[in-house]
Amino acid sequence: MLFTIAMENERYRRGAAKLREINPQGMDALVRNLEPIAPDLARFVIEFAYGDVYAREGLSPQQRELCIIAALTAAGDCEPQLRAHIEAACAAGCTAREIIETILMMAVYAGFPAAINAMDTAKRALDID
Repeated sequence: MLFTIAMENERYRRGAAKLREINPQGMDALVRNLEPIAPDLARFVIEFAYGDVYAREGLSPQQRELCIIAALTAAGDCEPQLRAHIEAACAAGCTAREIIETILMMAVYAGFPAAINAMDTAKRALDID
């Protein structure tokens, strides 16, 4: 019930539209995954991350995705989210080279283990043998 009510607000509608634009399957997967345990968390992500922040002007979708890839690489232990954003980066027009260089840059700031793990995720997401 709370989740249905949340879908009525403008932030949610704006965030849902942005998320569907970036990752059509991501919206449904996010809601489906969190609905049984924490539907409000899905709403927070949709409203704040996508409705308030991602929908802002100032950065292109490609720039935003490269920033997200860098942050997830630095955070570590975010393989599902990193993979989803590598795929979103490709869909937004980023090249494999840009994604790889972004992750490589994180070796300097986040450490080699984080960059190696992220590169392994990129290898699978980009289907590189």
